[in-house]
Amino acid sequence: MYEPPLHRKASLQAQQALIRRQPLGLLISYGPAGLEANSIPFLIDARASKLGTLRAHMARANGQWRSLSEASEALVIFQGPDRYISPSWYANAPAVPTWNYAAVHVYGIPRAIHDAEQLARLVDRMVAAYEAGMTEPWPGILPAEFKASMLKAIVGFSIEIDRIEGKFKLGQNRPLEDRLATVAQLEASSDPAARELAALTRRHLAGAARG
Repeated sequence: MYEPPLHRKASLQAQQALIRRQPLGLLISYGPAGLEANSIPFLIDARASKLGTLRAHMARANGQWRSLSEASEALVIFQGPDRYISPSWYANAPAVPTWNYAAVHVYGIPRAIHDAEQLARLVDRMVAAYEAGMTEPWPGILPAEFKASMLKAIVGFSIEIDRIEGKFKLGQNRPLEDRLATVAQLEASSDPAARELAALTRRHLAGAARG
């Protein structure tokens, strides 16, 4: 990933936090058919290894899982909030338009999960994690035969993180008054993603002030 020093986010805690907030990652691998990419929801287990371990599953009908078993490395891209930034928002001129965003790239060797009980526990953990924010979380109770048939239709895998990169491009090259003006414009937007980017920028500004 191209990471200018101003935008490099080296904090492992911040990188893992983005993955938790934006768990749908783009899984990219190279196999006999060439490059393959699919959007897959992930869990991150921060304590399972030095940099954390990703866990997920995909449909058995998705041929990418076969290439994963032969891959020497896979890349997973997690994209955080992003939005267009107008120079008309700034107090200082001249300026040009830009796009602010946050992203985390994860590299590692994928390992298949063949054990049925381990796969079932993974699915239960994923359901619990994603249902946690619901007003009335789905309990995950299914008829045994139906659940067994569903588990046979998926393939689980894990990726112990060998390398992780974070890029938070949040206007660090602009004066503070321009960054605050940008946050104000994003917060005033009716777009939830714009407000999420504003919140991330405020957290980043607060962390920079403490640092």
